[in-house]
Amino acid sequence: MNEHPVEASAAAQPALTQWQRVASTFSSPSKTFDDIRRGNRSWWLPLILMAIAGYLFFAVIDQKIGIRQAVDNQIRMSPKAEERLAQLTPEQRENAETLSEKITEGVFYAAPVIGILEIAVISLVMLGTMNFVFGGKASFGGIFAVYYYAFLPKIIQALLGIIVIFAGMAPESFNLKNFAPTNLGAFLDPADTNKGLYALASSVDLITIWVLVLLSIGLATVAGVKRRSGYIAVFGWWAIVILISAAYAAAFG
Repeated sequence: MNEHPVEASAAAQPALTQWQRVASTFSSPSKTFDDIRRGNRSWWLPLILMAIAGYLFFAVIDQKIGIRQAVDNQIRMSPKAEERLAQLTPEQRENAETLSEKITEGVFYAAPVIGILEIAVISLVMLGTMNFVFGGKASFGGIFAVYYYAFLPKIIQALLGIIVIFAGMAPESFNLKNFAPTNLGAFLDPADTNKGLYALASSVDLITIWVLVLLSIGLATVAGVKRRSGYIAVFGWWAIVILISAAYAAAFG
């Protein structure tokens, strides 16, 4: 007699293709994460799709806004950064702005690789959280794959940024760190608003909340724990990071 009919039935289900997992992430995320739990952990398609969206966004910024303009905007939105640059000679300021421009371009070009490294580190943290704190049985590979599928809504955010630019946004108003009207911070003036408050307002972002919900469901699924544990783990860590970021912005922004 089979003592585990549910597990046996789940294991017998046919694997989804990566395209099916991508589609299900938006329509029925449980299907995607159940498939990952069964061992189908390929994540290269979400990586490619997000890379395409990111490079397309970068190309639009480069053509319509200009990377130097985007960097200058970030400096102007930070009084402390402007103050530091004001103390430099014109030549030193030009060199500093050129360096910032090159770094920004480099980050865009290397974004897929940087993303892999970031998600690997975060996956290790969440592996410990889900298994040792909540008694789960997740694997590193399962958590890593969950992150890539859960981050797919970020493609929508990039597309919204492109739409905003083509809608006629003035280049000098473009905010590289908050380019889509999906959070409260997008409706505040970053130059005049308290930096800590602005960081908190920008964190209340619809796309980010969507991603966090997907992560909560996915991590709970691959770890074999209650969804409540997934929500506590994901939103708990998110709250800690946001509070630290807001404190840093208030002190050094």
